[in-house]
Amino acid sequence: MSLPLLPGLGFNRNVGKEKFHKSQHWGFCNNVGMLLSGEKPGIGGEPLPGQKKKPAHSVFPKGIGSAAPAWVAFDKHVLSFDAYLEDEMPDKFQETYRIRYYKIYFYLEDDTIQVNEPRLKNSGLTQGTVIRRHRISLPPPDDDKYYTVYHFNISIDLVLYGRTFKIYDCDLFTKNFLKNIGVKLNPPRKRPEDPYLKLRKEKWDVVQPFRPYESFDTLGQFLEYDRKVLRFFCLWDDTDSLFGERRELVLHFFLADDTVEIKEVMPHNAGRDASSLFLQRSRLPKYGPPGIFQPGQRTDKIVLNLYGGMTENRVTGYLMDKYKLEKVQQEYYKDTDLTLGATINVWGRKVILCDCDEFTKLYYKTRYGIDKFASIPCKPPPPPKVERKFPPYNGFGSEEDSLRTCIGLIPTPHQRNFKMFMEKDSYGNISNTLRFFARLFTHKCTDAERMFIISYFLSDNTMAVFEPIARNSGYTGGMFLKRIRVKRPGQEVFKSELSEYIQAEELYVGAKVNVNGYLFLLLNADEYTLKYMEDNVDKYPRSNIKLALEKLKAEEYKSREIKQAFAALDCNCTMKVKFSVFRDLLMTITVGRLTDQEVITIARQYPAPDDNRCSEKLFLIAKAHEKFKKNHFEHFDRILANCVYEDRERTNSLPTKDIRRLCKTGRLPLTDDFLEALLSKFEDSKKQINYKTFFCAMNFRINPMPELQAESVEREICEDEWIGMPSPVPVRCINYLALIKDIYGLDDE
Repeated sequence: MSLPLLPGLGFNRNVGKEKFHKSQHWGFCNNVGMLLSGEKPGIGGEPLPGQKKKPAHSVFPKGIGSAAPAWVAFDKHVLSFDAYLEDEMPDKFQETYRIRYYKIYFYLEDDTIQVNEPRLKNSGLTQGTVIRRHRISLPPPDDDKYYTVYHFNISIDLVLYGRTFKIYDCDLFTKNFLKNIGVKLNPPRKRPEDPYLKLRKEKWDVVQPFRPYESFDTLGQFLEYDRKVLRFFCLWDDTDSLFGERRELVLHFFLADDTVEIKEVMPHNAGRDASSLFLQRSRLPKYGPPGIFQPGQRTDKIVLNLYGGMTENRVTGYLMDKYKLEKVQQEYYKDTDLTLGATINVWGRKVILCDCDEFTKLYYKTRYGIDKFASIPCKPPPPPKVERKFPPYNGFGSEEDSLRTCIGLIPTPHQRNFKMFMEKDSYGNISNTLRFFARLFTHKCTDAERMFIISYFLSDNTMAVFEPIARNSGYTGGMFLKRIRVKRPGQEVFKSELSEYIQAEELYVGAKVNVNGYLFLLLNADEYTLKYMEDNVDKYPRSNIKLALEKLKAEEYKSREIKQAFAALDCNCTMKVKFSVFRDLLMTITVGRLTDQEVITIARQYPAPDDNRCSEKLFLIAKAHEKFKKNHFEHFDRILANCVYEDRERTNSLPTKDIRRLCKTGRLPLTDDFLEALLSKFEDSKKQINYKTFFCAMNFRINPMPELQAESVEREICEDEWIGMPSPVPVRCINYLALIKDIYGLDDE
């Protein structure tokens, strides 16, 4: 099946040059649109040898590129001309000629012309598109040529298929375009008026009906205003009557037939039965209630019966009563009677129009020119709010559950903050749990050395206290307080309001927390807690390094003394001091202005390299060998083969996360925390691990390690509350030289 023949592609072998229809006076040169001269072009619109081309940019209007072809540059660009035509009427004595108005459109992209006649109601003529869009040839003897843009102007006669169209004006775009291409515009011509239409209009203005006939045709109003409704917000103040009240109403005025419908806005707990309508849709009389009417008193037309007598050839008929003696004249509300602030009579009830919607305002503005709408407040002032008092807590169940029984007849369970639970619940390596190392703050010697781990769960603001089991301590240890919300001390137990609970912002290193009568002193926190507090300094200002350093800058007058104190403590000039010495010195200098949390924040900001890293690495390897021997694990070659398979670039290194994944896949008998600490010792600056070195060190057959004794945990000697604390200190040594340089600067000393 072959494709249809497209216009402009039938016999053009040079398809790469031109693929579309080309008008008579627009051509191409080097793929650039050109306006041809008045000379006759060759076949296909190409210029003959010796003819000159005029560049297209010289005639293009502003805003159109000159390098585009005509069908692209002038796409959707149309010239519009206003014209009229004189038609002779030889068969009618009322008129000898008739004036008909037309719109002539000239399409610049392909030189086509279209003629349309605007439709006129009840004209009896076939109007619309008179000449469809196509190229039109010039009148003889130039019928071998076609109309171009240069054949159009104002106040000229245009002959199309033997009919003379007189152009009298054009639009602004057409004028500007013709000026740009060099056409001198003629002055516009006055449009003549059709004499027959003028005569008919004069006759209908003075004609009177020969008989009393009234037209009550409302079809035009219905077709124009169907589904257009004016809406007013009203108020019926019935407080003067017994048990009366203020009622809010919504009035709908239907423009299609001038009917009114009123609905009542029923408030909650109004005590009245809800009704669909306050007033059914009908015409609303201005002066009502008018009473009961007799038949024939409320009608648009009154018809009289003609009595023909008792004769055999009697004639019966009907006659229109033009005097309307029995008809009652009654006025109804219209759109002109409804204004804001007006009071209308709704069957004896005084209703005030207070406000309206946006469509109603736009209707009155466009039709009547009203643009000021002063709304009236229709709602009464709110009644005084009665404070709802709840009975005090009686001690049974939780306070939240007891309060739910006082809110409704059917008790419902207390709904916790589910959004906070989903955001702060533990997932993966993120626990969302703050853990602190604490001890009892008491004067009893037997309880002074007891250590505890306090966990605060951010998902539901609960706390749990655990006591590590210590041998020969006299205490069983274990769970000291199960996971519950802890109330703040000093609150009344039996009260109507809900109790306040300890929040996460109240916990920091050095704080004293009262947990159900037990006073705990927070001594330290784990790495996750310290990092979480440093990442959320808006909630934990004591972990803000800027605020902590500002407190040290306030002691600038002691800078010389501080430098000398650090120099005296560093006898070997290592430029670092231990954490306990660093803490004692800062506490002494600031006289208690710094808290332990702020000291830890500063220490974590200025850590010194740890010399015991190698010894810790050997200790971790020895502990790993011990676990492998206990679990009889020797499958290192299989894991190493998987690493070689993953190493596609043969660099003998893999990312830490891949090594961790392969270790878990190979069922390495190590816990997650221990494996993470072990991998961190072999990790380089690019988060890469040499897997051959790592698994060679793990293989206790190839690289046996002597059984190392675990080093005794160093105890940091600080103030009394630090005595007996295992050394989970955040930083072992602090680079005090960098700290002094950032705060006070370095001098010649």
